[in-house]
Amino acid sequence: MEGCEGKSMCGRFTLVTNLEKWKERFQIEVIPFDAKPRYNIAPGQFIPAIIADRGERRMGQLRWGLVPSWAADEKSSYKMINARCEALNEKPAFKQLFARKRCILPADSFYEWMNAITGKQPMRIMMKTEEPFAFAGLYDTWMNQEGEKVHTCTIVTTKANELIENIHNSKI
Repeated sequence: MEGCEGKSMCGRFTLVTNLEKWKERFQIEVIPFDAKPRYNIAPGQFIPAIIADRGERRMGQLRWGLVPSWAADEKSSYKMINARCEALNEKPAFKQLFARKRCILPADSFYEWMNAITGKQPMRIMMKTEEPFAFAGLYDTWMNQEGEKVHTCTIVTTKANELIENIHNSKI
């Protein structure tokens, strides 16, 4: 199985590391929003994002679930929480963004669901050091019918690596 399908490692994550570690790890001067520990970040929620802005890194928040600037409405957002890296240069929703609108999305763990006799069991995956890391992401700005800008993003995914493939590909 390649990439993320359904509720796999790219469907929920956490960000509980303190702000000073964020600033150090991601070389950010200012975090312009109140960042509280979050153990269950889900699609549709606003998530921290770092973009390059005139040679410096800037942090803000984007809504998780991409709505391309050219979309007629927001309905696509829950379908576009992830962008498979294998399709970045092929799919119209990602092709232009991959060239111009990349971001990094801080996290300190993600959930991978393992099939068990009792049903799907969430497994929390993190660095041994418990340090924050980042997902690669793409972002865009869509204008709704009221003329408001909606800033959204998607997480770039790929097939599970050897450390978690047994969880990701588990079968009962």
